[in-house]
Amino acid sequence: MFVMTVDQRGSRRDVDRVAPLLDDLRDLPALRPPQRTAGDEVQLVTDDAGLALSVALDLIDRQHWSIGIGAGDVEHPLPEETRAGRGRAFEAARRAVDRAKNAPGRIAFSGPDSDSAEDADAALALLSVVVAGRTPEGREAVSHLRRGLTQTETAELLGISKQAVSQRLSVAHWQVEKVGRRLAERLLAEADT
Repeated sequence: MFVMTVDQRGSRRDVDRVAPLLDDLRDLPALRPPQRTAGDEVQLVTDDAGLALSVALDLIDRQHWSIGIGAGDVEHPLPEETRAGRGRAFEAARRAVDRAKNAPGRIAFSGPDSDSAEDADAALALLSVVVAGRTPEGREAVSHLRRGLTQTETAELLGISKQAVSQRLSVAHWQVEKVGRRLAERLLAEADT
């Protein structure tokens, strides 16, 4: 099981970004819907490593969040309120978000087995540095491909040539993200067993 605890960075000097984030994440196929847990924090519970990774990459793109992902057991049945959940995955997510505040890419992972957790944490750190270093143009092009559009469709949508899209994706290290994503998802799933 995966619990994500995300904390808005600089919330005392910024607008509240939690409400819009909850609106954007409302239709996720999570086991429990994302929910504000305290002031500027959001929690999400899922059993899908790919979903946790997709949400994490989206949050890195948004550039306003520290992201903690915890793996482990949770008490069943899950309560209706996400914030009322208990178990090792919730505790691990708390530790991870605290570490994420000072981590590269503002993401950290914690799980039941320290070796596999360290591997997953390292893969997430590397992937987050790639994603966080993108230009706005690169971020825009990648967002369309993540949604399943082709480079040709992306070019038409952005009003630029296919070659310009290809250049943006190259500078954004899109191929590195795809490979890193497969690795990170596999390591997250292994760390949860």
